[in-house]
Amino acid sequence: MFYNRLPSLKIGDYVLPTPIIQGGMGVGISLSGLASAVANEGGIGVISSVALGLLDKDTGRSYREANIQLLREEIRKARQLTDGVIGTNIMVAMTDFNSLLECSIEEEVDIVFMGAGLPLRFPKGYTPQRIQSIKTLFAPIVSSGRAAQLIFQYWEKSFGRIPDAVVVEGPKAGGHLGFKRSQIDDPKFRLENIVPDVIEVVATFEELLHKDIPVIAAGGIFTGADARKFLEIGARGIQMATRFVATYECDASDAFKQTYVDCKKEDIEIIQSPVGLPGRAIRNAFLDGVEAGERKPVKCSWKCIKTCDFRTTPYCIADALKNAQQGALLKGFTFAGSNAYKVDKIISVKELFADLQQEYAQSFTEERMAV
Repeated sequence: MFYNRLPSLKIGDYVLPTPIIQGGMGVGISLSGLASAVANEGGIGVISSVALGLLDKDTGRSYREANIQLLREEIRKARQLTDGVIGTNIMVAMTDFNSLLECSIEEEVDIVFMGAGLPLRFPKGYTPQRIQSIKTLFAPIVSSGRAAQLIFQYWEKSFGRIPDAVVVEGPKAGGHLGFKRSQIDDPKFRLENIVPDVIEVVATFEELLHKDIPVIAAGGIFTGADARKFLEIGARGIQMATRFVATYECDASDAFKQTYVDCKKEDIEIIQSPVGLPGRAIRNAFLDGVEAGERKPVKCSWKCIKTCDFRTTPYCIADALKNAQQGALLKGFTFAGSNAYKVDKIISVKELFADLQQEYAQSFTEERMAV
């Protein structure tokens, strides 16, 4: 029996038993299997829309068609597996962002998380009146109060609607990061320092429009005690990704998950992605080869990210991530958060939620004993 339990999270009309959101992980790491398992435990399960076309077994479809069709299929699979809250994660930098967003809206996902850029547009034909009537909730992912201010102001002026939540992602996250290399270890950009800035920005819109807009903290949150820290500084929810990789229900291969169990702290490093962004990954032979100057064969099926130039890139990051997802780690690598080295075993999503609850409660016990 826990005397101190993780609080609930109200987001839009949804009241979740826990404030835990599973971060979206592409390519194929968080699909319907993981998302539905998280939703069944009272969190928000998130399907990543990134490069799903690479996982398509129907060779008759174009990459672009496959992206949309597989996202649609994964949303529908998740709906069959859970009555909980399901979301999608869409990168603004994706060339087919509009199509993926429209698919999510058509399928009436509960919430869309939008990162890797400022979400300042909707698909063609979406008038302000139509945008205001959409049931799906929207949550941009930002790395500063300034970005939140810009998004909220633009949405309010252009659409007559503001986002329903906002995720603040700090520099300890895995995958592509919304920071310059010089900012990643700069104390000014620590998550605990940027969350209050975003809360302050959002509070002005909450007061102006009489709307409850939860701020979600993300990036490097690993334990229930970490969750407590950010909830106490004003975040109303937390987003986690790394620990969800090390679950049976995660949609990645067993080999992918094992890299988390086997890695050491010194194996986790910042790399320069071919798409022009820094990212956090687990060092392996593939990345050693890239650093040594090896150029991997690149066959661009579809310019999936706007900033990528396949003519000069040393490798296709989408292919590398797909290979890793399927267990071919000599031909790819794994993105991971800064605390991935703390993973020591694979467990179920249910066990993970129980562990987070226990860690949260234990933090209060330890605090009392320290007094």
